[in-house]
Amino acid sequence: MALPADPRGWLAGQLDGPDAAMDRPWHSSAEGLRAIRLDQQDKDGKQAHVRPIITADAATAIDVLLTTDAPFRERLVWFWANHFTVSLRRGQVTALAHAYLREAIRPHVTGRFEDMLVAVMRHPAMLIYLDNAQSFGPNSNAGMRARRGLNENLARECLELHTVTPVSGYTQTDVTEFAKVLTGWSVRYDEEPPGYLFRVNAHELGSKTVMGQVYAGGEGEGMRALGWLAEQPSTYRNLATKLVRHFVADVPPPGAVARVERVLSQTKGNLKAAALEVVALPDAWTPLTKLRRPMDYVVGVLRALDLPQGRRPDLRGVFGMLGQPYMSAPLPNGWSDLAEDWAAPEALLRRIDWAYSIAGRAGDADPVAIADASLGELLPADTMSAIRRAGDRREALTLLLAAPEFQRR
Repeated sequence: MALPADPRGWLAGQLDGPDAAMDRPWHSSAEGLRAIRLDQQDKDGKQAHVRPIITADAATAIDVLLTTDAPFRERLVWFWANHFTVSLRRGQVTALAHAYLREAIRPHVTGRFEDMLVAVMRHPAMLIYLDNAQSFGPNSNAGMRARRGLNENLARECLELHTVTPVSGYTQTDVTEFAKVLTGWSVRYDEEPPGYLFRVNAHELGSKTVMGQVYAGGEGEGMRALGWLAEQPSTYRNLATKLVRHFVADVPPPGAVARVERVLSQTKGNLKAAALEVVALPDAWTPLTKLRRPMDYVVGVLRALDLPQGRRPDLRGVFGMLGQPYMSAPLPNGWSDLAEDWAAPEALLRRIDWAYSIAGRAGDADPVAIADASLGELLPADTMSAIRRAGDRREALTLLLAAPEFQRR
């Protein structure tokens, strides 16, 4: 791919119009829930219906990463998917994870944060991952009949990670009351169409107070609570900090955070405007400030080599081998954006070993041309000289792909 004459304009242009990846073949959440139901009925543990869904959708998602003409937009998709983490470590999420990207994340990457927040919180993948589908109002008909009570996971993570964060001063009582607000937000498997369902008989009726805001009961109070949380100054500060940390530096420059936060506040959470402000930050154009996470590194290598599909390795296996199992963050806070969490000596040695392995698949690729196209003047002269002097193409490519500069973006 040729370097754009106007890099800022090229990045901004990727946010115009629809997301082309939306037109790819993805399984819907309804299809995923049907597959879960069928596998539960089979009871043989083989996941005969779920497994083909994750295999096909992961192949599509990875192909988009490797071939998209809008890599900035695609990075934003995965940034927001990490902000609102769901993980394949939770078994039933497996059939729903890519539907979650397609239905809750992609449509809102250039829209309003509130809309993305609502879509995420009502999506079956999130409701299952953080156990809200099994949360019952203690005084609800269903709760008293089944002797089941609140699960606070979704409420807690929404406050702590997704919106206002602990700096806002919320208390444990706020978490409990918010969990009551969200009771009844659940998932149906056995009715058509499968998907989100508000279970009235599981909802805690009566007044609740969350961070000083009073809610009177019913499904709509959850929508109102999310709308209020989405527009809080502490939410905008949280989002701005995470955007700058991801795109600019591990220690976000305060001035850069303030600029993005101001745009979010002025536009009431317009994520396209926030992304454009990130592009406009002078700090964002300082090269090689961020160590690539394993997934970023592998995608960068494959895009640089431009291997045909038949020569690509099983990237899901590669991500796991390098320490970032595909869509399988261990905790709801997602994958770290800090270099210190990815730069252990053993982890970097694995990258070098893999660089040698993938270089063996590159055929007659020209290492010097790839170096010029991917790093250009950012590659030190002594490294380029070593590449030129290498004994063969594979050694030369390994030197390039293992270079410290190629590990960064």
